Amino acid sequence: MSNIHIDKDGFWRRIKSLYSAWNKASENDPLGKMDALVIAMGQDEEVVYSKTTSMQTWLFGYELADTVILLCEKYIYVLASKKKVEFIKQIEAGKENENGLPGVKLLMRDKGDKDKANFGKLIEGIKKSKKGKTIGEFPKDKFPGEFMDAWRSALKGSGLEKVDVSGPVAIVMSPKEDSELKTIQKACTATCDVFSKYLKEQIMEVIDADKKVKHSKLADGVEQALKNKKYVPAGVDASQLDMCYPAIIQSGGKYSLKFSTVSSDESLHFGTIICCMGLRYKSYCSNIVRTLMVDPTDKMQKDYEFLLEVEDEILKKLQPGVKLSAVYDGAVSFVKSKRPELLDKMTKSIGFGMGIEFREGAMLITGKSNVTVKKGMVFNVNVGFSDLENKDSKDKQGKTYALFIGDTALVTEGSAAAVLTNAKKRMKYVGIFLKDEDEDEEEEDEEEEKPAQPELLGRGRRNAVLENRTRPDATTEEKRIKHQKELAQRLNEEARERIRGLKGGGDEKKMRKSNVSYKTLSHLPNESEIRELKLFVDKKYETIILPIFGLPTPFHISTVKNISHSVEGDYTYLRINFFHPGSALGKDGNTFPQADATFLKEITYRSSNTKEPGELYAPSLNLNTACRLIKEVQKKFKTREQEEKEKEGIVKQDALIVNPNRGNPKLKDLYIRPNIVSKRISGSLEAHSNGFRFTSVRGDKVDVLYNNIKHAFFQPCDGEMIILLHFHLKHAILFGKKKHIDVQFYTEVGEITTDLGKHQHMHDRDDLRAEQAEREMRQKLKSAFKNFCEKVESLTKNEVEFDTPFRELGFHGAPFRSTVLLQPTSGCVVNFTEWPPFVISLDEVELIHFERVSFQIKNFDIVFVFKDYHKKVAMVNSVPMQVLENVKEWLNSCDLRYTEGVQSLNWTKIMKTITDDPEGFFDNGGWSFLDPESEDEGDDEDDEEDEEFNPSDEFSGSGEESSDDYSEEESDWEEEEDSDEEDLGSSEESGKDWDELEEEARRADMEQEYGIEEEPRSKTKHKHKHSSSSSSKHRSPHKSPHKSSHKSSHKSPHKSSHKSSHSSRDKDRHSSPKKRKHSSGDSSRDKKKKKR
Repeated sequence: MSNIHIDKDGFWRRIKSLYSAWNKASENDPLGKMDALVIAMGQDEEVVYSKTTSMQTWLFGYELADTVILLCEKYIYVLASKKKVEFIKQIEAGKENENGLPGVKLLMRDKGDKDKANFGKLIEGIKKSKKGKTIGEFPKDKFPGEFMDAWRSALKGSGLEKVDVSGPVAIVMSPKEDSELKTIQKACTATCDVFSKYLKEQIMEVIDADKKVKHSKLADGVEQALKNKKYVPAGVDASQLDMCYPAIIQSGGKYSLKFSTVSSDESLHFGTIICCMGLRYKSYCSNIVRTLMVDPTDKMQKDYEFLLEVEDEILKKLQPGVKLSAVYDGAVSFVKSKRPELLDKMTKSIGFGMGIEFREGAMLITGKSNVTVKKGMVFNVNVGFSDLENKDSKDKQGKTYALFIGDTALVTEGSAAAVLTNAKKRMKYVGIFLKDEDEDEEEEDEEEEKPAQPELLGRGRRNAVLENRTRPDATTEEKRIKHQKELAQRLNEEARERIRGLKGGGDEKKMRKSNVSYKTLSHLPNESEIRELKLFVDKKYETIILPIFGLPTPFHISTVKNISHSVEGDYTYLRINFFHPGSALGKDGNTFPQADATFLKEITYRSSNTKEPGELYAPSLNLNTACRLIKEVQKKFKTREQEEKEKEGIVKQDALIVNPNRGNPKLKDLYIRPNIVSKRISGSLEAHSNGFRFTSVRGDKVDVLYNNIKHAFFQPCDGEMIILLHFHLKHAILFGKKKHIDVQFYTEVGEITTDLGKHQHMHDRDDLRAEQAEREMRQKLKSAFKNFCEKVESLTKNEVEFDTPFRELGFHGAPFRSTVLLQPTSGCVVNFTEWPPFVISLDEVELIHFERVSFQIKNFDIVFVFKDYHKKVAMVNSVPMQVLENVKEWLNSCDLRYTEGVQSLNWTKIMKTITDDPEGFFDNGGWSFLDPESEDEGDDEDDEEDEEFNPSDEFSGSGEESSDDYSEEESDWEEEEDSDEEDLGSSEESGKDWDELEEEARRADMEQEYGIEEEPRSKTKHKHKHSSSSSSKHRSPHKSPHKSSHKSSHKSPHKSSHKSSHSSRDKDRHSSPKKRKHSSGDSSRDKKKKKR
């Protein structure tokens, strides 16, 4: 047990809470009556739940057989074997006698006198604790064995009184810590996955195939499913997963709504089917109860919907400070007020506390329980109605039915209890509606008997044809939209419940590592430089010692930000900058453990370069040496820190069990990506008992264990130049001094590069032979890889299953720098050909958003938002618009919610907003802000604003008035240009580009310098056509008398052409007609002529 560690802080924290409850207990309370608590465990592997084993697991994290633990007022006594004593020694030193915590005394078992002396010491310790008369015990825990018999006889002879403290101890243990809640959450996730992916699917298959399967056989299959990787969620260690109780399947009119029931050997009846199951993970329990109904009547559906309302009412009442009896009374009054006829049929208990023990007897939700609910408690809420009648049933077994629903719930502050088991329970998910073949035939006959529609003539006939053509497409689209709306509702509900369940386990802020140079003064080096108050660099302790105010002061190298060294005249300067609160700490954003302390920001030393008589070296040598050594030590420290950072998050893998058998599945001449060293090296991949081992030609080894593989892929060489096996891992592994989550083994097929200088001829025999050889090699490699995959699947009993991408469903996109072919698989979307690889697990994706979806743009972007909102979103750019419908159809078939929009969103800010206040985000509608309907509404508002524009009266006059206005404007042209220099820049508003402006400026220079006047008429007209087309979408739809002046060339002395953009026209319309300015490229030329 030397490799096993105890959570010392957790042990003392829980001991403190237990002793605190003991000291505060009144004399009438069993805890107040006891003088010491005895926790004694013997040998009995058949006992699954007991208060003794629960206490040991709660305190130590493990069960300790043949061990007596005695909690006294001032000491904790532990009597155990040598190995167990060595294990418990971890908590012996540390926190005893601090804040009133007891000390620890360890006693080693002595088989010589059968522990009589040890028992005497324990009884003596009891008599010294408080009054020394009464011991607290768990009377239901009666373990067999010689050791326990001897202990019980020793207690009997001591004359000590006994009191049952099972209930009070259970209440002390009931509020769960964050670490416990995370474990329970994983247990609940595993329970839901096994139920949804295995048990429910098995029942559906039995019903579809109309098979006869016993209840007991279905229940036994659930336990076997725990060993199958595809039913266990990622992040859950299957080896630590166990059943809380054998799964219970009931149907056929015989129902018992208790968890002590055993599944019968009768066949499954296709009526009302009640399923109860719960999984334990690391000793913590979870539970789920669901009722499946085959072709339920309206009355049955109504009763079931009411049962869900009752459960919701219980969850609302289950809040901190409420007594469990009040929760029960609230549920009873709710049923009495809504459906009084169901009150007698309701279960007498509607739940119980749950944790390490499946059922806490002291925490039943009944009318007699006086336990007060506290935050962090976990309950198994279950309620049902039995002996209900179904008069419409065709068979005798279906005449009587029962309804039962149950979930694992967590008590939270200020809101209803959060449901941790999120398996769907609404009627549409648990109702199974069958359709008889006779009904299908009748529907087909009805369709055939429908009278033919009379033929339409003229335009009506044409419309009918077009409508028939588009009808199938419209129906598919409507189905897809309807399905997406259902997914949107489910998405927000499930995300809210998931966040509520995980609210307790937030990420802690990363603190900057605090390095200590010298723990004691004796470690300070006794060097002459320190005594002479010079700068000294201690390489051993990675510390620089600086003289400050006449005292040598040590600074660890991690506190140094940077140094600068300079020589100015006769002096050398050394400036040292330090890290301090407010300075940039890089991308990690670390914080200082003591931000309120006093920090040194920078310090500068100056030393003379002049050597005094009698001196061997100039004083500045010390600064030069210190500068060089500081840089060396800093470089060494940063390198080591970087290596430690790479090792962070690395989960220690089990050792590879090498199978010496020569018949192991093996592939030779493979390359590994990423490379072990800078150059790629070939090697062989071999499958062993519990993992793969890649051995390179120079002896490097990389092990990939089966239980660490999240997804395994085999990509054949069809249409590719490489054939490969790819492993996407659960936890990163370390090789080549870096950690990697993706490992790939591949070999090249044919020539990746082609010699273009080589003579090519379609009938060249050598080329034909080479192509034939390449085809044969492809087939050979494909066969070898396929055989390897099949052998591995057989060897691992399908623990490792290879998935192959669907190339025909692939689409191009750029997840990183280059555009690649992205291919869907059964549960992922992947690209392996280019490195780095792109692997997205669809079960981790919350929703998909399409950006820049517009008919004017050829490409759009895909954004994958993960269920873990702290994880950065994945983005695929430049996906061709032609594949949009195919991608939508694929995502819809995978039950994934997708949205689309015209704009690109700032996802970093969006995700930060969600993680800062997830409750507020979902209260405001959650992901509904991405719905296209909200964007359409915004567009409609913009259109309405545009339509509200009406031209003013001054623009609605006759053509004569407009021509008069124009002549007045021409007369004032020169004056306005002289008075307003700023209008020269208005050419940017009028839509001119730089080439046009430069061309006009060139013509003006030609006229000024050589007196040559170019005729720009034809070019100008051409330019006007171009600009009008480019700015057509900005032009107002209203006709204006001045429109012609902006679209054509005007005959004027300056031969200038006038045009205006939307913004300049609006500006002109609101100004006086006499002061309108027309800016063009030729105006600059006119102005230069005037000045000349």
